[in-house]
Amino acid sequence: MIPKKLRDEITSLVRREVVPAVGCTEPVAVALCVARATEELGCLPAAIEVSLSANVLKNAMGVGIPGTGMIGLPIAIALGAIVGRSEKGLEVLEDVTPEAVSAGRRYIEEGRIRIGLAENPPSVLHIEVRVSNEAGEFAEAVISRTHTGFVVVKRGDEVVFESDMCEGTPGEGAAVSADCELDMATVVEYALETPLEEIDFILDARKLNMAAAECALNGDYGHSLGSSIRNGLGLKLFGDSPLEHIISYTSAACDARMGGARIAVMSNSGSGNQGICATMPVVSYAIDCGASEEETIRALMMSHLTSIYIKQSLGRLSALCGCVVASTGASAGLTYLLGGGYREICSAVKNMIANLTGMICDGAKPSCSLKISSGVSTALMSAMLAINGKCVTEAEGIISDDVDRSIHNLTSIGREAMRETDRLVLEIMTGK
Repeated sequence: MIPKKLRDEITSLVRREVVPAVGCTEPVAVALCVARATEELGCLPAAIEVSLSANVLKNAMGVGIPGTGMIGLPIAIALGAIVGRSEKGLEVLEDVTPEAVSAGRRYIEEGRIRIGLAENPPSVLHIEVRVSNEAGEFAEAVISRTHTGFVVVKRGDEVVFESDMCEGTPGEGAAVSADCELDMATVVEYALETPLEEIDFILDARKLNMAAAECALNGDYGHSLGSSIRNGLGLKLFGDSPLEHIISYTSAACDARMGGARIAVMSNSGSGNQGICATMPVVSYAIDCGASEEETIRALMMSHLTSIYIKQSLGRLSALCGCVVASTGASAGLTYLLGGGYREICSAVKNMIANLTGMICDGAKPSCSLKISSGVSTALMSAMLAINGKCVTEAEGIISDDVDRSIHNLTSIGREAMRETDRLVLEIMTGK
């Protein structure tokens, strides 16, 4: 068994990276930064200036903001100033009301918000906010590298808070904490052998993300992919099967989140969609196969911790779609529920990398449910092949015999080789 000290470090890592979030994490992080700066100013700002890294801008442009019926950054920024409370972290917009939304609309119409690209940001996840009042007094806040990671807070010229993380190399990735470095063997051992009472907190992900799925299945959010698959023509085409259940539940939770439903989801590595993708395939199949509570807990931990491990070398934001990562975690969890051990889990991971590497991220938006559906359907297929003793070999493409080397091949492509892809995607999005 993994030594207790290392188990505690991994548990702490999971607790930091698997947390509730209301709304898409990029615009919410911007709202959080605005809220903190506003608190230092001490009044509703007369003007707000926001400078963002390209990846944050890309992920915040087209997503619904919970409880508003609106999309994008302006309303998130306005509400961050009007009702945001920074102590709530990624649930900073929890207190949105219809009155606040009306006030936010007026704030936007009055032209009080300016949004631009940050020049040479030290991280791909970087947010700078400056708020000022009518008298010219100002306050500033900066978030960098993590969605809640404040590195500078100022009231006028007075530094209220400063972290040593404020220095960095331009373009550096927003890494997931690597204070305990993982490998696939450690991930599997931790998920399967850690005493249950140390990891059963992961069931909170099932509770939150299943509620999001049910919300969308009973409503009309985003492109309604989940409910379309479950009913009418979708049911005829997909049937009433474990695969249909996995796709419909997972895409429905994404429909709700991207469509602006006022619900919290359990995120993974700073992404609600990744949290959904790591959770719902496992939860859905656990129900279908009659898995025990212990099996469900261990499969969920396998999925979430695999995703965290991959993100440690990929970074929080990249040109590679996060569903590739989270679906790979889900495939590991599904393989365990299908009766697989370490060998089969590694095979499933390599099968996933052989298939989905290269899927681009073109921002957070309602159509993310389509990419998530591609990811989780591939997750079940990859797990099935692994259980049948089939695995993509070292002679094929970017796969290595070593599963950890294969994972790092994936993350190198997403982190380094796709930088130009990321630049062109943003150019296309902002040029429309």
